[in-house]
Amino acid sequence: MWRWSFQQGQATGMHTHEYDYIAIPITGGDFTATFESDDVMPVTQIAGTPYQREAGVRHNVRFVGEGAATFVEIEFLS
Repeated sequence: MWRWSFQQGQATGMHTHEYDYIAIPITGGDFTATFESDDVMPVTQIAGTPYQREAGVRHNVRFVGEGAATFVEIEFLS
C-alpha cells in the first residue's frame, strides 16, 4: 500500500505494476498517464471513487491539476 501526494506537475516516474491494484482517490484531481508507447491518457480522479487496474501496466503518472492531490494505491499480492 502506498499513499501518493502530488503538487502540480509532479510525477511518479515510469514504473511497472507487478500486481493488480486498486487506487482510492482522497482529494480527486486531474492526471495524465503516459505509457511506453508515448500514448497519453487523461485521468480524472474523483474523491472517494476507487478504480482498479491489472498487473503489467507500465506508465508515468503526472498531476496536471491545480493545488495538490492525494490517493492511496493498494496492490493485491496474491
